[in-house]
Amino acid sequence: MGVLDGKVVLVTGGANGIGKECALLAAREGAKVVVNDLGGGAAGGDAGSAGPAEAVAEEIRKAGGEAVSNSDSVTSRAGVARMFEQAMDTYKGLHSVINPAGILRDKMFHKMTDEEWDIVVDVHLNGSYNVTHAAINHFREQEEGSFVLFTSTSGIIGNIGQANYAAAKMGIVGLSRIIAMEGLQKNVRSNVIAPFAWSRMIATIPVKDEASAKRVERMKNFMRADQVAQLAVSLASNVCKDVSGQIFVARGNEIFLMSQPRPLRGMAKVEGWTPQTIADHCMPAMKPSFHDLGPTASVFGWDPV
Repeated sequence: MGVLDGKVVLVTGGANGIGKECALLAAREGAKVVVNDLGGGAAGGDAGSAGPAEAVAEEIRKAGGEAVSNSDSVTSRAGVARMFEQAMDTYKGLHSVINPAGILRDKMFHKMTDEEWDIVVDVHLNGSYNVTHAAINHFREQEEGSFVLFTSTSGIIGNIGQANYAAAKMGIVGLSRIIAMEGLQKNVRSNVIAPFAWSRMIATIPVKDEASAKRVERMKNFMRADQVAQLAVSLASNVCKDVSGQIFVARGNEIFLMSQPRPLRGMAKVEGWTPQTIADHCMPAMKPSFHDLGPTASVFGWDPV
């Protein structure tokens, strides 16, 4: 018996990396899987191919599971509608959406082009909207459904050269939170995962110094996509039926529950503030609670388990 027995799961970006491992594990846990992948290169933006998604679906079928493939883009609302319709037509249902599909266009913000901004926001944030919006009413009507969306520590904590990616990934956190709040009475859940894992997308990050080379090497050797898939599939299933609206980090064999914005410290001045008194009194009092500007590596500074 698997945790997804009798369920139908859509996995986007399912031909490589985290998406592929999620699709394979979901099938091993009993799900019927719609494997979606545009089939483009690691950088995205090309025409794509149906072959990569079909190869994963065929791997599932050869192992005794049930799967079909889809090569539409998450940026296309018509394409996402076809993914949903394919699940309903083929398997007569849909219970979970796992959405790790993504691309990178890393560049310092002052050098970033509009195109580099737009494509990353379109794939990550608009793509997350598209796949959730396509399924939300179905999930509400059947009073069962789980979204597993993907954020990043680049958004939660920050990494230089990833303003487009960070902005989109923090947007996904807000999207997931509202879906979870609005879905509470209808048993519709949504959670986000910030994954540490070696993938084609991570391999496109420029390595410019020894510190970043060591960080990439640690990720390649100790943080695998299949480890992230364990958390994603668990959240997609009813074994985590009471978990919704949360932010998790998956890092090797470590799982972290991340904090969400809440007040840290407050000050009031009965006669009201002025710009100068804010600078003189409010900011110095709050400064010990400020977060520094260190990147992800400064927060997760130890080797993964």
